[in-house]
Amino acid sequence: MNIQSGFFYHIKDAFFEEVQDNSLMANKEDGNYRPHYLAIQDSQNPGIYWMVPVSSKFEKYQNIYSRQVARYKKCTKIVLGKCGGWDAAFLIQNAFPTTADYFDHIHTSKGVPLSLHDSTAKLIAENLSYNIRLHKRGIPLFYTDIDRIYHLMEEKLK
Repeated sequence: MNIQSGFFYHIKDAFFEEVQDNSLMANKEDGNYRPHYLAIQDSQNPGIYWMVPVSSKFEKYQNIYSRQVARYKKCTKIVLGKCGGWDAAFLIQNAFPTTADYFDHIHTSKGVPLSLHDSTAKLIAENLSYNIRLHKRGIPLFYTDIDRIYHLMEEKLK
């Protein structure tokens, strides 16, 4: 499968089974592929992709976003935007690294691969990069153990 940054994908159950991290937003039961994830290629290792979950619970995350902005004057953990014509929240705080081996299929709408508007994709990539830099300085912004998963994915690529 040709993986492209800025498109949405579904992740195989095998990834969640191998990683064993309860804080990941895993696939729903009974073979449903939710959530879908925005893929962003890692800047250090091109074999690794950061997967940013997309949520349709816009109002819930809009409230969290607003509280963050009121308290800190900005919010880099959540980006609000459109996905396939509907309001969506891009949950950088729930992002995780993976490899192309774990991609199941591209997310489509009416048979057409769904991509993100360039300006929104750029903002998400910038916020992800910023949050990773903060994480490396010891500021916990991610719900999952991204260091452990990143290391597992590096080992998988060897």
